[in-house]
Amino acid sequence: MNNDKPERLQLEGRNPVLEAINHDKSIDKILFKKGEIEGTLKMVLAKAKAKGIVTQEVARQKLDEISETGNHQGVIALCPAYEYCEVPDMLAAAKEKDATPFLLILDGITDPYNLGAVIRTAEACGVHGIIIPKRRAVGITGVAAKASAGAAEHVRVARVNNLSRVIEDLKKDGFWVACADMDGQTMYKSSLTGPLAIVIGGEGEGVSRLVKEKCDFTVSIPMYGKIGSLNASVAAGVLMYEAVRQRER
Repeated sequence: MNNDKPERLQLEGRNPVLEAINHDKSIDKILFKKGEIEGTLKMVLAKAKAKGIVTQEVARQKLDEISETGNHQGVIALCPAYEYCEVPDMLAAAKEKDATPFLLILDGITDPYNLGAVIRTAEACGVHGIIIPKRRAVGITGVAAKASAGAAEHVRVARVNNLSRVIEDLKKDGFWVACADMDGQTMYKSSLTGPLAIVIGGEGEGVSRLVKEKCDFTVSIPMYGKIGSLNASVAAGVLMYEAVRQRER
C-alpha cells in the first residue's frame, strides 16, 4: 500500500465536522442533507456559516453515495489532505508544556478504524504524537478521522519513511523505546516512565523484526483468559494507560 499521494480528506458525522470547524481546520465545502436540519446538525450549519465556510444542501442519497463510513449523519466536510507534522514538532510540543515526552509508534496498522481508535485514546492519555510509516499502513482517512471522534484534530501525526531510523534518532534524544510483544516482560514490571515511545504492531503480524530489534525492551499485557492477544487499538490503549498510571505516581 503506497500512501505517498495526498488525497482529499473527507470528514463525516456531526462531531468530527464540528471539531474541524471549532479548530479552524481548512475546509473546502460542507455538504448537508436537504430538508429539515435539527439538533446538533443545526449548530454545525450555524457555525459553518459564521466562519464563512461554503455550505451546500444535497439529497441524502447523494451523501449516501459518496460516504466512506456509511454513517455520515447528514453532513460531510470536504477538506484538503490531512496535514501531517514532523517528529521534532511533537518534541517541541512536549517541551512547551514542560512535560516528559510520550510518543506512540504504529508499525503497520492497516485498518482505519483501528487507527482512529488509537488516536482517540492517545488524545485522552495526553500523548504528544503518533508516528506511522508511509508505506504498508493506513494514513488519516475520513474513516480514521470519524473513528477518532474528533481527536484527529488534536493529536499530532507524523508519517515517516523509515521507522527504524526514527527509533534510532529518538534514542539519541534520550528516549526509551518499548515494543509491545506477547513474549515481553509484563507491563506491571516494566518501567514506562521518562521520555518514552511505545511501539504497537499491525493487525495479525505484530511489530516487524527490524523495528523490534531497534527497541530497548519488550513489554506485554497480562492475559488471563483463553484468548492470546488483543486488538491493536485495545492493546495500545491498555499500554498507554499503564504508562499514564506509572508517570503520575
